[in-house]
Formats: sequence, structure tokens, C-alpha cells
Amino acid sequence: MENNFKKSFITILITTIIVSSVFGGAMGFWAGLASRQINLPNWLTGKNLSSNSGIQQTITLDEQSAVIAAVDKVSPAVVSIIITKNLSNIQELSPFGQQFFQQFFGDNFNNFFGQNSPQNQGGTTQQEIGGGSGFIISSDGYIVTNKHVVSDSQADYTVLLNDGRKLPAKVIALDPSSDLGIVKISATNLATVTLGDSSNLKVGQTVIAIGNALGEYRNTVSTGVISGLARSISAGGASFGSEQLAGVIQTDASINPGNSGGPLLDINGNVIGINTAIVQGAQNIGFAIPINEVKASITSVQQYGKIVRAWLGVRYVLIDQALATANKLPVNYGALIIRGQNPADLAIIPGSPANKAGLAENDIILEANGQKINSANQLSSIIAKAKPGDQMTLKVLHGGKEKTVQVKLAELPQQ
Repeated sequence: MENNFKKSFITILITTIIVSSVFGGAMGFWAGLASRQINLPNWLTGKNLSSNSGIQQTITLDEQSAVIAAVDKVSPAVVSIIITKNLSNIQELSPFGQQFFQQFFGDNFNNFFGQNSPQNQGGTTQQEIGGGSGFIISSDGYIVTNKHVVSDSQADYTVLLNDGRKLPAKVIALDPSSDLGIVKISATNLATVTLGDSSNLKVGQTVIAIGNALGEYRNTVSTGVISGLARSISAGGASFGSEQLAGVIQTDASINPGNSGGPLLDINGNVIGINTAIVQGAQNIGFAIPINEVKASITSVQQYGKIVRAWLGVRYVLIDQALATANKLPVNYGALIIRGQNPADLAIIPGSPANKAGLAENDIILEANGQKINSANQLSSIIAKAKPGDQMTLKVLHGGKEKTVQVKLAELPQQ
């Protein structure tokens, strides 16, 4: 009995010592944490905070810094292009935007540019009728813009530099297949942009647009993301005909009238596209030409003073599943040869390599040199890699039957 009592007493004593030690250690630990002001986990503190808030804040600050650095880097090389024309004082002005890409900008595009009210005085005056944007690619004055900005042969063009200088510009080359225009000013030691790589763009990546918004607000900056890739768009107007642009970048960065021809940048300030169009009535749906699609033309102009590139001579629309289903086409890929919206916009250009090879309207080009034509491998991109005089083998669906066509590419005619 006495032994049992002693054993129980010893057990209680030991248990008491252990419990006291654990409790005291725990209290000391909590006191130490409080004195050192260590941030405890949310599930211990009861605070309803995001565990990633610090990371998110850091990422946001880093992105803002990158955008600011990119804009500082590129802005000196972004220019405004002013379009003027010698017009009768009683003639109502019709700016370029109303004639070109009208389906994107709408019938009220003329409200954005120029003086649109008829004047009651006689004679003629040089009047501003529109504006666009561009960016300098060489220190001796070569500037990239859109074809539709500088396509009026009767107009005069003036480049407004970032430092305030106004210099007359000469149109050097126009490429309707990519809506590319190149002009030249007489100047030296100009700031230039860095041309990036548009081959590995990702949907969702941050982009920056800079341009002469509404022809009035120079070097307007907007940011957004790439919303889509390899889009095909069709645009036209009464004076310029219909244009089919394939493989363009879709972005939600604000592209306003007047931004046409300005650069679309990646987060590092490299030019990955040329801003070209918006969709009227949509919310932030804009398009830009991938810079890789025009690099060869830019180099050609700098070397030869003109665009030297291969030419097939067809007008086409890229086939996808939606187009195939809507039109009950037998295939869901390829390039459908089709005329434009205006009667003058023929599917096959007379005298072109396509015409000489026997291609016809409604033919579907399935492959070019063994490469299947789809959104990731477009006909225009394949032709852009070729040279005038090269032989190209086409697999064509004609009248429901496949056939092989040999075509000799020619040099793109100068406009």
C-alpha cells in the first residue's frame, strides 16, 4: 500500500514537472515572438490577408518600372505624321481615315481629323486633312508607318519629331500586302527604335502602344495585353480598295485613330508590331502587324531604295473551322482565293504569277512547298521568305479535286 502511494506520488510529481516545463517554454516562445515582432501565419493571427500580397505588389511595381523604362527608351524615336493637301476653300475635306479602314473606324471618322466644314472663300489653301504615327528605324531618317497613312500621292507629308522639329517627308515605298509604308526625312543622328522578335509572342503578355492619338495628342501611351494571335482581318474603303491582312496581332491596348503606324512594344521596349486598325463599336479590339512580317521589306528599302520581295498575286482569306462550317467548305485549312468587297478587287491579279500558273477564284491553296497552310503557317509568311524568281510548288483544291501547280514568283510591283 505504501509502495503504491509512493509510486503514484512520484508519477504525479514527474507529470507536473513536464507539464510546467512545456507550458513555460511555450509562453517564453510566444513572448519572444512578440518582442521580435515576427509576422505570424494568418491562420494563427486570424488576419484575413492574402499570403501573396507582397509578391503581387512587387510584381506590380516591377511591371510599372518596366513600362516607364520602355516608354523613355522609345518615345524619342516615335513621330507624328501630318497630312496636308492643297484644296479649294469651298471643297469639303475628306481625311484618309474615312476612305481607308472605314469598316473599323466607322462613317464618323472624319470627326477626329482635319477641318471638315466647307469654306465660303475662293482660291486654294494648304490644309491639314489627317494624321498618323510612325517610328524611326535608322539614324539617317527612315521611318516606318502604315501604307494607309501615306498612300495619297496628291498629299504632302510632314514629320513632327519628338524634339518639336517639323521636316518634310518623302514616301519611299508602299506594301499593300502588309499595310507597310516607309518614308524618309533629311536628318542625321536621330534616335531609333529596336526591332524585336514577333515569332514567340504569347497571348496574355504585356504590350505597350505609343502614337499620335486622334492626330492631336503626341506620344500617347497605352498598355494592355496580347488578346489573340494570327488573326485575319479585311478592311476597305472607296478610294483604296479592299485590303486583306493575315497573321495580325490582336491587343486590348488602346489604339485610337491617329495611332496608325505607331509601334507596339513588348515590356522591354522592343518593337513587335505596327499598330494598324481598330474595330468600330467594340471595346478595345485593336490590331498590329507583326514586325517579323515586314523586316525583310524594311531591309530591302534600306539597301535598294524599294521593296524587293516575292509576289504571287492572289487575294485570299485564311480558312479556319468557323469559316469552313459557315460556308460548307470541304477543308478547314488553307487559303481560299476570293475577290474583295469592291468589283475592282480581283481574286487573281491579271498578269501575276498566279494568273500565269492557272490559279482561279475559289481555288483553295492547301500547301506551299510542302507546308500546310493554316493560322500558324500562313501563305503570306511562306511567300515572304522566298525571293523573286523562286519556283514554288502549290497543292491546290480546284473544283473538288486536288492538283499540283508550279508557279514562278515575281517581284512585287512598285506602287
